[in-house]
Amino acid sequence: MTRQVPPGTLARMPGSPPDLPDLETLELRRDGPVAWLRLDRPDKLNSFTVRMWHELRELGRRIHDDETIRALVVIGKGRAFSSGIDTTVFTGGATDESLRAGPDAGTRHADPVVDGILRAQESYSWLETARYPTIAAVHGYALGAGLQLALACDLRVFARGTQVGLLEHRYGILPDLGGTQRLPRVVGAGKAKELIWTAARIDAEEAYRIGLCERIVDAEHLEEEAGALAAVIAGQPPLAVQGAKRAVAAAARLPVAEGLVVEAEEQAVCLRSADMREAITAFVEQRTPRYQGR
Repeated sequence: MTRQVPPGTLARMPGSPPDLPDLETLELRRDGPVAWLRLDRPDKLNSFTVRMWHELRELGRRIHDDETIRALVVIGKGRAFSSGIDTTVFTGGATDESLRAGPDAGTRHADPVVDGILRAQESYSWLETARYPTIAAVHGYALGAGLQLALACDLRVFARGTQVGLLEHRYGILPDLGGTQRLPRVVGAGKAKELIWTAARIDAEEAYRIGLCERIVDAEHLEEEAGALAAVIAGQPPLAVQGAKRAVAAAARLPVAEGLVVEAEEQAVCLRSADMREAITAFVEQRTPRYQGR
């Protein structure tokens, strides 16, 4: 049975997309301009199923460009962020065909296995390209697919005691949900190869030391700290935040000269914006600015 959308979810917020999908494995709620996306399979340590990937991918399509969201926190219910892939994905009859099912069932690759993997990757990639910053608040475990979800977010806050790792080599496979692409960009190629090739599990302190997370906090304060970080970011001028996100992303893929063009183009948007005028006016009047993203 499909779970009813609970009161207070993003689907009921004014200005939000009216056609959000029904969610069985996820929960989406709003706290002002901050949205909270919760992995909602706590009895299974939020392990990923095909249904979960479907819901993440479809939700991403609906809220990717939502102007009412200024920051998004991704967190897991229960004892873990996510323990990885549910074993039923391999033993319960899930196939590349089930990953392709849906209204968008076109072909992305001639190899059906590759095609299915590419679709699963889409479930995560929207967090990287969304117009607003995304923050992974990680506790308990973030293993395999769980850590790859956290890597797709812009920032990561880890609770002390958390265990993380890309364990795919233990099962004869490699991290295929963005892990081989995003981990090197975060910790460097050498450390990424070491972590992947040894299928190592590391704790939050080691993750912080190597730059895998930006903040480390006490477990009991994780939600509070992640929410406070999101609120600070949500209070910044939206156009400037979006522009900085695009410009920093360009730094990972473009030569400096081309990246400087992206930076200049995004700054031009800010210089022409009502938000910049509001920032200056608020500074002169010694009040908190009221940004509109315009």
